[in-house]
Amino acid sequence: MSFKVAIIGRPNVGKSTLFNRLVGRKLALVDDTPGVTRDRRVHAAKLYDLHFDVIDTAGFEDAAASTLPGRMRAQTEIAIREADLIFFTIDAKSGLLPDDRTFAEIVRKSGKPVVLVANKAEAKGAQGGMLEAWELGLGEPIPVSAEHGQGMPDLRDAVIEALGEKRAFDEEEDDTEEEVAASEVLIGEDITDPDAEATYDDTKPMRIAVVGRPNAGKSTLINALIGEERLLTGPEAGITRDSISVDWDWRGRRLKLFDTAGMRRKARIHEKLEVMSVQDGLRAIRFAEIVIIVLDATIPFEKQDLQIADLIIREGRAPVIAFNKWDLIDNPQELLAELREKTGRLLPQVRGIQAVTVSAETGRGLDKLMDAVIKTHKVWNSRVSTGKLNRWLESILAHHPPPAVAGRRLKVKYVTQAKTRPPGFVVQCSRPDAMPQSYVRYLSNSLREAFDMPGVPIRIALRTSDNPFAGRANKRK
Repeated sequence: MSFKVAIIGRPNVGKSTLFNRLVGRKLALVDDTPGVTRDRRVHAAKLYDLHFDVIDTAGFEDAAASTLPGRMRAQTEIAIREADLIFFTIDAKSGLLPDDRTFAEIVRKSGKPVVLVANKAEAKGAQGGMLEAWELGLGEPIPVSAEHGQGMPDLRDAVIEALGEKRAFDEEEDDTEEEVAASEVLIGEDITDPDAEATYDDTKPMRIAVVGRPNAGKSTLINALIGEERLLTGPEAGITRDSISVDWDWRGRRLKLFDTAGMRRKARIHEKLEVMSVQDGLRAIRFAEIVIIVLDATIPFEKQDLQIADLIIREGRAPVIAFNKWDLIDNPQELLAELREKTGRLLPQVRGIQAVTVSAETGRGLDKLMDAVIKTHKVWNSRVSTGKLNRWLESILAHHPPPAVAGRRLKVKYVTQAKTRPPGFVVQCSRPDAMPQSYVRYLSNSLREAFDMPGVPIRIALRTSDNPFAGRANKRK
C-alpha cells in the first residue's frame, strides 16, 4: 500500500460508515448511538484508482486520560501519528460544534496533510454546515454521503491534491485473491471456507479468535502477546465492541489475532449494539482456525463459558483454554488440579484439550499458550491414511464389536478420513440409522487415543453402501 489514511472526528459524524465505504465491506459496527467505535481498526481500502490503508478511530472527546473516553482518545492520537493523511470528518447536517474546533487545532498541529470531509451532505440544511466548515481553517470541505456513496470522486481528487500525484500513486499494488481472503475473516461471503484446506500449511497466516465473557481479559491478553497497547483495555466490562484484527509474527509464524466483544448470556442482552457486537464475535469464531477461550481463573467454568465452548466445538473450530488472571490465585497447585478435573469432565467432546494458566498482566505463561495453539492447530489439520485406519478398525471390532439391534448384529465394514479442519471420518456400516450414539462416541474416543488427536472435535459420518441388486428388483416390478 502506498500510504495510510486516518479517519478522525468527534463521535457520531459517520467515521465508521466512511470506513466501510472505502474498504467495500461492512466491517465496522455502525449505529446511531454515539461512540460505537472504541478501538482503532486498520484495513486495505480503495478509492477508484487509489490504494491505501485506512484507519477507523474512536470519536475524539475531551476527557481525562484515566477515563474510558480518555483512553479512546489516546488510541486516536496513535492513529494520527501513524497516518500519512488525515480525513477530518464533520457532520454537515448538524454543523460545527465546539469539539470540532478543538480537535481541528490538534490535527493542524500534527503537521499531517488534511482533507476536510463534510459527511451527511445529502441531508436538508447541510449547506449551512458546509459553510461553517470553512471556519476550521483546514481548507475546502469535501461534501460526501458515506452512507449513499455520494461525493467519492471529489474525495479522490482531494486526496491526490493533498498528497501530490507521485505520493498518491507510489507503489500501487493489486491484492491477490489469496491476500484479500486472508485480510479479514468477519464477512462470510468474502472468505474461503477454512474447511476446504486439506493439508497442513504453516506459510499462511493462522487465524486465531480470542473469545470469552466480558472482563475476562481478552484485549489485555492480545496486548501482552504482541507487546504493545494495541487494543483498548481497562477495568470496565464490555469495552470491546468490534471484532478487531491484529497481524502478528510469532517465532517466524504469521498470525492474525481477532479480539472479540465479551459474550454474555442471551437473556441478559437487550441493547441492539450489544447484539451486533456479539454477532460480530460469532462470525469471527466461524471463520477462525484456532479459538482461544479466555476464562477468568477466579470464577472459571460459569455456564456461559461452557456455552461458548460448546458453540466453538459445534462449529468445528480448534479450541484452546487460557485460564487468565493466574497472578490473583492464592493456592495455584490445588486449583490447577481442580481445573484439570473439571475440564475433562465438562468438555468430554474435546478430550485432552490444551488448557494453559496465564497472566496477561504479568506476561506469565504466554509462550506456553502459543505452544498449545501451534500443537492444537497441527492436530486440527492432521490426516491418517486409510490403511492405518482400517487396521485400527479391525482391532476395535475384534475387541468391541457393535451391538445387536432388534436381534440383528450391526456390521462395520470400512473407514476412511474424508476431511481435516477438523478431522472428519466416514464409517461404512450396514444400518447407519440403527447405530447407537454410544458406539459412535466409542469409535471417536478410540480414534482420538489411537492416532494422538487430543483436544479437537472429531466428526464421524455413518454411511451404507448401495445395494447392487436394488435397481434390478425395481426394474422387475
